[in-house]
Amino acid sequence: MAIEKMKLVKISGAIENFNQVGYRLMEAEVFHPRSASKLFSSDMGFVPLGEDNSYSKRLADLNEVAEKNGIELKLLNLESQEEFGEVDTEYIAEIREKLLKYDEQLSSLNEQQQVLKSGIGSFEHFRGLDVDLNDIAECRFIKVRFGHMPKESYKKLGTVSQDNPYLIFYPASEDTKDYWGVYFAPVDMVDEIDEIFAFLYFEPVNVPGASGTVDEVIRECKNSLEILETQIRDIRSEMDAFITSEKEHLDFIYSKLVYLDSLSSLRAYAVRNETGFVLLGYVPAGSVRQFKSDILSAGSVKVEYENVQNPKDPTIPVKYKRRTKILSAMVEPYKFYVDMYGTPSYSDLDITAFVAVTYTILFGIMFGDLGQGFCLAVIGFLMWKLKKMALGKILIPCGISSMVFGFVFGSVFGFEEMLDPVYEKLGWAGKPLSVMDSINTVLLIAIGIGVFLMIVAMLLNIYACIKRRAFGEALFSQNGLAGIIVYVAGVNLASGFMNGPAPIPNAVCTAMLVGGLLILLVKEIPIGIIDKHPDWKPESIGDFILQNVFELLEYVLSYLSNTVSFLRVGAFVLVHAGMMMVVFSLAGENENIFVIILGNVLVIALEGLLTGIQALRLEYYEMFSRFFEGSGTGFEPITLKKQSNNI
Repeated sequence: MAIEKMKLVKISGAIENFNQVGYRLMEAEVFHPRSASKLFSSDMGFVPLGEDNSYSKRLADLNEVAEKNGIELKLLNLESQEEFGEVDTEYIAEIREKLLKYDEQLSSLNEQQQVLKSGIGSFEHFRGLDVDLNDIAECRFIKVRFGHMPKESYKKLGTVSQDNPYLIFYPASEDTKDYWGVYFAPVDMVDEIDEIFAFLYFEPVNVPGASGTVDEVIRECKNSLEILETQIRDIRSEMDAFITSEKEHLDFIYSKLVYLDSLSSLRAYAVRNETGFVLLGYVPAGSVRQFKSDILSAGSVKVEYENVQNPKDPTIPVKYKRRTKILSAMVEPYKFYVDMYGTPSYSDLDITAFVAVTYTILFGIMFGDLGQGFCLAVIGFLMWKLKKMALGKILIPCGISSMVFGFVFGSVFGFEEMLDPVYEKLGWAGKPLSVMDSINTVLLIAIGIGVFLMIVAMLLNIYACIKRRAFGEALFSQNGLAGIIVYVAGVNLASGFMNGPAPIPNAVCTAMLVGGLLILLVKEIPIGIIDKHPDWKPESIGDFILQNVFELLEYVLSYLSNTVSFLRVGAFVLVHAGMMMVVFSLAGENENIFVIILGNVLVIALEGLLTGIQALRLEYYEMFSRFFEGSGTGFEPITLKKQSNNI
């Protein structure tokens, strides 16, 4: 549970060496910058080194051009000072203008292509119309409407046309539902006939103007389409050749802009005076020697470093220590849950391993089924492998944990007797724990788990307080030693009252409870004295006692509510067994396999989601709240890769 130690590094040197220093910093990928202006003020003769970043806009323009034209820009290594010179802005403008002309030509040709394809699609329905379309368009006394109508409406047309001889519909083609064709109407009756055809659900289609029969027009459109496709291919080939010829220079310009933009961002953290620049930042303790060697190779610069003076400083970045491959594979996925709550502060603990163990066990208990747990592990594996989802890597150990507790409960896809032969082979009388026959036992075990985890959480808080040298908090806070004494005494008394195990005598417990409560009542005073809080002395004794009485009541209620909250662990064990009983009841005596499969799918989806949420709730509210603040700053070293990804 370790967070890597940090060193505060000061880099100083001549202004002309700043670019090379910046390059080395980005190459090292271990330097987390800190604003130097907070320590080196104008009264000391320092002014900010930062300047207006003129490179971001040009870099954005270049990326826009590249993205629009499918150009994958490559980040090159620029090592020499001369390569950091100014960027040829006119070159970028010329490239942009040239590619824009290609885009305009392609856009115009694509529009024409779409018009032709749309026209062909419209004309295809009227192939049976063997008449010159231009002659139809020039009719002066007759209006022609192209479109389609349902076949049922076409049948009704014969009845309607008996009363109106001007209703003439000529079907040119048909599909499964409609007839496609045209109807003709005299100019002076067109409104009346349009209304009749609208009543018959005729849908008009806009047919482009053309000369010749439909077949001739389609043939001409296809010929034009082939010509357009050839032109598009030629322009794209010319465009690709142009991009290929300029690709190397584009990569160079892009890399230069990324470097200059990154250096400009780094300048915002630095200050300068008459002699040179000063840059501050944090470097992991284990990387300081190599880092110093790399920076000194940049030229005439000076590198100094010191231990962190105030571990409680929220600006100190947090970097987790590396774990072994096996441990990392087991623990790292749960960092997803820790980060959701918050980043630990520099003086805090790395609780990822704690979450990995407790969450996996709690989930497995609440979702104890060997068969369903196997399915959950497979689903998690597929989510991780195929979709690269962080949650998938968590579901794998959770599914395995469910399989383990499913073996304990004797449940395989809800079948409670399937594992009986296995137990017999092992020489056992039966399953270790029959859930529905041991309801009280299940709930008592859940409370026992809660008590144990609550004490562990408070012990972790004591360790964290000692680590940040808050000895008063470790001894006298509600989550410190005094809190543990009150909690253990209260649990012991409550257990004895309900005829449960009570290893500590009642008289001793009562003394522990009263003494602990009195300490919690006045805890601000000893904590303030030991930890040197400036405002530890109460202004009014009466207000102090009244306020702390209510706070003490809140502490006691939180002990009670947090412990009782762990009943949900046992409750979900019972809910799981109950839901599977419902599934088998619906399956009937013949055990309809379809119902059983569907029921298992629903249980895996619904209860898997609820179990995951409830286990996470126990982590956050019942445990994290006692020892973990999550108000730290993550370690984010400046790197070229990160800068280019942020663009």
